[in-house]
Amino acid sequence: MQDLDKPVSAPTRALMIQGTGSDVGKSLLVAGLGRAYRARGLRVRPFKPQNMSNNAAVTPGGGEIGRAQALQAKAMGAELSVHMNPVLLKPQSETGAQVIVQGHMEGTAQAKDYHALKPKLLPRVLESFHIVAGDADLVLIEGAGSPAEANLREGDIANMGFAEAANVPVVLCADIERGGVLASLVGTHALLSESERARTKGYIVNKFRGDPALFDDALEIIKDNTGLDCFGVIPFFDDARLLPKEDAVSIGYEAADAETIIKIAVPRLSRIANFDDLDPLAAEPGVSVDIIQPGRPIPGDADVVIIPGSKSTLADLAQIRAEGWDVDIAAHHRRGGLVVGLCAGYQILGTRITDPEGIEGRPIVSGGETEGLGLLDIETVLEGEKTLTQATGIDIATGEAVEGYEMHIGNTTGPGLGVPLLEIDGQGEGARSKDGRVIGTYLHGLFAADGFRHAFLKRLGHQGGIAYNALIEKILDALADHLETHLDLDGLLTSAEPVKAAELSATG
Repeated sequence: MQDLDKPVSAPTRALMIQGTGSDVGKSLLVAGLGRAYRARGLRVRPFKPQNMSNNAAVTPGGGEIGRAQALQAKAMGAELSVHMNPVLLKPQSETGAQVIVQGHMEGTAQAKDYHALKPKLLPRVLESFHIVAGDADLVLIEGAGSPAEANLREGDIANMGFAEAANVPVVLCADIERGGVLASLVGTHALLSESERARTKGYIVNKFRGDPALFDDALEIIKDNTGLDCFGVIPFFDDARLLPKEDAVSIGYEAADAETIIKIAVPRLSRIANFDDLDPLAAEPGVSVDIIQPGRPIPGDADVVIIPGSKSTLADLAQIRAEGWDVDIAAHHRRGGLVVGLCAGYQILGTRITDPEGIEGRPIVSGGETEGLGLLDIETVLEGEKTLTQATGIDIATGEAVEGYEMHIGNTTGPGLGVPLLEIDGQGEGARSKDGRVIGTYLHGLFAADGFRHAFLKRLGHQGGIAYNALIEKILDALADHLETHLDLDGLLTSAEPVKAAELSATG
């Protein structure tokens, strides 16, 4: 809601960070800038008009937003709001996705159909932007992909289409680690319209390794070809790998080495979702998380196999069988290994999954039924409304506190629920096999709970233990300091322009 007590002399300002491509570091740049400006005493809020990701977070009101906006809000000390990411696309196939608008699913759309839908979504995107701006001194807006995709410019709500509709200034971010950074900046600028170039205030070069002085000549070349000034060259920030990631393309953890105590194997599902569940485990010294790419068997020396969340449970179950991972998982269990299923992974561990209404598309088999891996005595029917809720509880075996969120479609029943994994709101949740070596739950985020994670790892012979949330806060502080050192934060703040008061009052 709009803060009616905010002085008229301090209007809300906004600045949009757009990338010359995907995965150039926009999300963490916004998080770090937000943390830095928060340290200067500003109320900062994140905003991303349109996001495409299966890594989502649940807001207190029971809506969905992109995981990156949740991290940004954390960095800025703000409560999550569905308005921070009003359009979230969750891919279900190569060409189709769920369309989440202001936190709630409004259907599915193929790529071509969604392109036609975007102009109708713009008023609601602008509404959300004004709501977020009404509670801020500064709104840092993140674009998606690249504004140079001129073939998608008509009806755009993610980059320059939004910037022009909301009348906000833009700063470009380019990733030098990819190579071709001059071409990406000059080429992006060349493909912008005259009005889009006019609102572009400058650029940032991200992920630089080596001596920045060697880039001085490049700055002149970019200036000569675009007229743009550089707000800074950011040296590579290694600890960024420990922060939650948004894009599945970015999944990757350090390989096992001589210091590894516990090896965790995770099959790389085609529609993997909420994979930041794995981050607290990967952050632990002595723990390796091995993402098993298609074509690789699950290693026989793994201590734990985790089947992660998925946006398409039945399709990814079919993939597990096609890759032979079902045989590997069964063998792992027979050898005494531990198997964990998270959300869709929990459903996959059961005896049967049924999709009578074709929620996930055409049934895999006649009647919409398919056999699960059979390691838990449960079965799931994919029906009903999506469950979206934050939750707290305890691990029944250890009494350790857990917290996180549920985000799933489906009702799970069966004898296996008689031995629940967790207790949430006085009710059993999840399942634990009779031998204790197979567990499953709908609760995302439970490994972020230090006590639970430490007890889980201690069972496997790991005696260490970090404080995960404290680690994330420390890294966000370090990222903010890093940006203060290497960017012209005063210049960026000066480039941010006021959001029209009339627009704010219209939506307050």
